[in-house]
Amino acid sequence: MRCKLISWNVNSIRIRMALLAQLVKLENPDILCLQEIKAKKEDFPFEEIKALGYPNIALYSIPGYNGVAILSKLPLEDIKTFDWVGKKDARHVCATIQGDIEIHNIYIPAGGDIPDPIENLAFAHKLAFVDDVAEALEKNAEKLKNKKLLICGDFNIAPLENDVWSHKAMSKIISHTEVEIQRLNRLQKALDFVDVTHLIYPEPQKVYSWWSYRNPNWQTNNKGRRLDHIWVTNPLKDAVRDVRILKEARAWERPSDHVPVILEFDI
Repeated sequence: MRCKLISWNVNSIRIRMALLAQLVKLENPDILCLQEIKAKKEDFPFEEIKALGYPNIALYSIPGYNGVAILSKLPLEDIKTFDWVGKKDARHVCATIQGDIEIHNIYIPAGGDIPDPIENLAFAHKLAFVDDVAEALEKNAEKLKNKKLLICGDFNIAPLENDVWSHKAMSKIISHTEVEIQRLNRLQKALDFVDVTHLIYPEPQKVYSWWSYRNPNWQTNNKGRRLDHIWVTNPLKDAVRDVRILKEARAWERPSDHVPVILEFDI
């Protein structure tokens, strides 16, 4: 069976409901992993989403900001939420499909503007968050490394030179600093995750999933970053069939600054 999963930072589910419907009509995914929901449970559009064809919903949200959700046509089992760095800030939800495929949807903190963890506590939180997730996976690596595990979301880190429009210009800008890249590399190595985007778009191709709202000429100058990722453990690697970045979604009416990342794999 072919399964289509889309990871997308919607930047407010209530503002983006029309675009979510547009995406569903265009791509008809089996599973949607959404980040930055910005709606507490009472305000989450459960009925509208079920009407789109997604009766199974795993939600972790808080009022006003953050929030993650997995929307699925397939039954979701063993739904769990996780808190890192001692904060209940709704950034990590997971669920199992088909009895043995575990999907983790994560929204890593952005980290503010100053790449100094002493001067900028938001940046310190970001680094500690990634360390916490990596450490938890490392501690459980023996029992997890042979599992079919998928981790996706807005990681807010562009780790490779061609994940940003200019490595030189971006090397001291949060999302592409060396200290962030080191943290993300540790997380990836914890279970030897495979970055599925680069199975389809190998280096040195430049691939982006985010373009700033501050840049009105984003299409012509293309100063993007690849902040949105999908990784799988090795038992899922051979199941990957296609990966696409839906760049045209950035030009939709009232768009998110992130675009959907689409994975097709066999289950």
